[in-house]
Amino acid sequence: MTTERIIRIMAGSVVLISLALGAPASPIYHSSYWLWLTAFAALNLFQSGFTGFCPPEKLLKKMGVKGPCD
Repeated sequence: MTTERIIRIMAGSVVLISLALGAPASPIYHSSYWLWLTAFAALNLFQSGFTGFCPPEKLLKKMGVKGPCD
């Protein structure tokens, strides 16, 4: 699995889990403050699209995970 796929899975998981914990209609609702994590993930994806800088990608590469062009 490549770094790109792992990051997409991680970002999607963070969004889904934080929405489940932050949405009042969710059966596992905890606090609406979890929605800040959703916003953080979205902003990180947004800036990554423009700048190409993604901290998890650098960490995964240091761990030896192959990139899409490797």
